[in-house]
Amino acid sequence: MTKLYSIGEVLIDFIPQQKGAALKDVVTFERAPGGAPANVAAAVAMYGHESSMITKLGKDAFGDFLIEQLQNAGVETDKILRTKEANTGLAFVSLKENGERDFSFYRKPSSDLLFEEEEIHPDWFSEGDILHFCSVDLVESPMKLAHKRAVELMKEKGGLISFDPNVRLPLWDNPADCRAAILEFLPDAHIIKVSDEELEFITGISRVEEAIASLFTGDVQTVVYTKGAAGADLYIKDSKWESSGYTVDVQDTTGAGDAFIGGFLFKLLEAKATPGSLINVLTEQHSEILQFANASGALTATGKGAISALPNKEQITRLLEVQ
Repeated sequence: MTKLYSIGEVLIDFIPQQKGAALKDVVTFERAPGGAPANVAAAVAMYGHESSMITKLGKDAFGDFLIEQLQNAGVETDKILRTKEANTGLAFVSLKENGERDFSFYRKPSSDLLFEEEEIHPDWFSEGDILHFCSVDLVESPMKLAHKRAVELMKEKGGLISFDPNVRLPLWDNPADCRAAILEFLPDAHIIKVSDEELEFITGISRVEEAIASLFTGDVQTVVYTKGAAGADLYIKDSKWESSGYTVDVQDTTGAGDAFIGGFLFKLLEAKATPGSLINVLTEQHSEILQFANASGALTATGKGAISALPNKEQITRLLEVQ
């Protein structure tokens, strides 16, 4: 069976038990497993396809907890290394009344940034696999070089590359460094997922259609433009398909975008998409793929945390049948 490989951060999200308070005023938090690449791997595994996480965790209690949670979700953890040189990363989140978030990260460095390119093995990947990554771990570090090596090896084996920039500016010394890293990796991806909040920052272009068009560079074949509750638009170079979102009771938007792309990639794995067949798969199945991805993201927003709030495939199917 083909497999999703996610590379990057796995961390603990500390979610406040009350909404509408600034982070400095939050009194109590609830821990939840997180990290965008890990959330995507968990979604794919929960929906019924194989997934594996590539990262490094601290030899600490939080690392133990994260491995346990990923295994519970069905994610393979044999490619997660452990180290005593740095602790597992932490993120403290404050929730606004509408479920939107502010973040404060603890990682200088965290263990994931110490993963080295030599620790990526050439025999891991196969044709039809998908490698997914985000921008959080593209800061100057051994992990950034590991990303480059993983992309190179996956392409050699004929797999797809998926990139969700997932902009988190507090983790960067300045916004320009974040944007430069995203633009450096963007041409290597076949699939780009970008949100309405990130598009202008990444491209420097305010007009949506013009900004989307500018993302088609290098190997990029498709751009998925997410608009939160309003759904998502799917672009290939000569076509665009729109989809609407689902109305749900939003509790916490943490991980909703990851659940969306997790659902999207799950459907591509089901369809056995490759770089050579991706456009045909999207052209023929765009409606089904977008509906499933939208439902995945919407249902995740009804719970707290990311991995903890992921729905199962049956819940998604029920929502699709109702709406």
